[in-house]
Amino acid sequence: MEALIIFIAKSSGLLLLFYCTYFFLLRKETFFNSNRWFLLAGLIISITLPLLVFTKTVWIDPAPATDLNTTIFNSSSNAATENLFLNWENLLILVYGIGFLALAIKFAIDFYRLSLVLKGKKIKQQADFKFIDTNENIAPFSYFEYIVYNSSMYSATELESILEHEKVHSDQNHTIDVLISRAFCILFWFNPIAWLYKKAITQNLEFIADNEAAKKITDKKAYQYTLLKITTHSNCVAITNHFYQSLIKKRIVMLNKNQSKKRNSWKYYVVIPALAAFVLLFQIEVVAKEKQQTTKESSGDIKSVDVYKIKKSSTDAQLQEIKEKLKSIHNIDFEASEIKRNADNNLISIKIDIKNGNQKTQSIQTSSKVIEDFGVLVITDKNGVKRVGIQTDDKDPSKGSKVAVSKKLKTEDNEDSEKSTNSHIVITNNQNSKTDTNVNINSSTSTKVNSDTNANISTIITTDSDNKVTTKVITVGGKTKVAVSNSGKNANQSGNPLVIIDGEEMPSDFNLQRIDSKNVETISVFKGTEAVNRYGEKGSNGVIEIESKK
Repeated sequence: MEALIIFIAKSSGLLLLFYCTYFFLLRKETFFNSNRWFLLAGLIISITLPLLVFTKTVWIDPAPATDLNTTIFNSSSNAATENLFLNWENLLILVYGIGFLALAIKFAIDFYRLSLVLKGKKIKQQADFKFIDTNENIAPFSYFEYIVYNSSMYSATELESILEHEKVHSDQNHTIDVLISRAFCILFWFNPIAWLYKKAITQNLEFIADNEAAKKITDKKAYQYTLLKITTHSNCVAITNHFYQSLIKKRIVMLNKNQSKKRNSWKYYVVIPALAAFVLLFQIEVVAKEKQQTTKESSGDIKSVDVYKIKKSSTDAQLQEIKEKLKSIHNIDFEASEIKRNADNNLISIKIDIKNGNQKTQSIQTSSKVIEDFGVLVITDKNGVKRVGIQTDDKDPSKGSKVAVSKKLKTEDNEDSEKSTNSHIVITNNQNSKTDTNVNINSSTSTKVNSDTNANISTIITTDSDNKVTTKVITVGGKTKVAVSNSGKNANQSGNPLVIIDGEEMPSDFNLQRIDSKNVETISVFKGTEAVNRYGEKGSNGVIEIESKK
């Protein structure tokens, strides 16, 4: 009901704008045909423009949770007011319905009366016009191609003037204008501006017909006398263009008025800035959307972690919303492809490509049933530098979840000091599940995946701008396996890697399986020249740096 009231208010305001422009600026001009289209445009714009809403989205921080008890108390205290409003609403609907029904019945009766006048009459066809000479005592009128008159009531000169007048109405389809304005008055019968507007349209149509007919009649005075004579006929059909109209004096004045100067046409453009202001003030809807994020404070250089959830039930529209958020908030490119859904419209396959400057992250999930829920993470450090990652389950990263994030690391090599040539994998395992973690530096392919067809397989790939390092995280069921392949030229392909745990060097035969993955904070993998630059010859077979949770 509130939306309907707003629509009526906007429509009435626009209608008033066009009517006032016509009444004060255009009514006395002789631009009759231009006035016709101006008035029709006013009807159409007043109906359609309030329905056009332009949306502007503003992202805001999540609002604090509302106190449920307070909400219930407020709802309860306003119950009586709402009931009273509903009673008034029903009353207004009833009153409007009665008025609408009465005018609609009157409209139908007018059509019936018109059909009685036309039915069974002898029609004389002349060009595109159908003339009906009736014996009834009614004012001459036209209805589309039909022109009805009583020849016995007028002299030959008077009849010539009448027919020329009605031919203009018929030839220019003025009946359409009459029907549109009449329908508008039925819909908005309660609005006085609508009735004044209809009167302006009808009067302007008469100005057009008088002006065109006078051009074809040699005796203009005789035409004016005919206008005066026919004012005595008040019997006419409401939905037609009838020769008799009130305000004959105005018609005669306009008939004798000099043509308006073309420079006065600027008056039509007065409404344009007013319409622009209307759109800016009332038709731009500001939509506030909350950022869907989870913030995590850490003891390191990480300031926050923003999580954008992708669920098995995520729609294309929701994926598009995530794309827009990542671009507008973080300037990160996001693309979802290879999307497949089952009969229940749940995702069974999806590929996510993310680009943040030189950093590229890719996640692929396939399953014979449905994919596991996961999320796109944006990690921001205290300096404002952003890193992108994939959260491989639906848990809060602060409470223990599998996360893969790429991180730019500065090297001691002057040539590569400004580039990222290593991948940094962060794996935090769910505290309630036992996870088997394997790290294989020398593997050039992914770790083998269980052949169980019902298992959910997710692959996360992170590369740098030169595609030197590729990191793959493959999750099968409840186990996580990590394989790192490095295409660098100096990569060592034999021997055991050097293992550094919390800065302490481990023996060469150290078994990584002895590490409890629950206690692992980060794992960094280095190979080739980078490993040698950091640890000398001891790092020629690769280096694994592990930091425990503090």
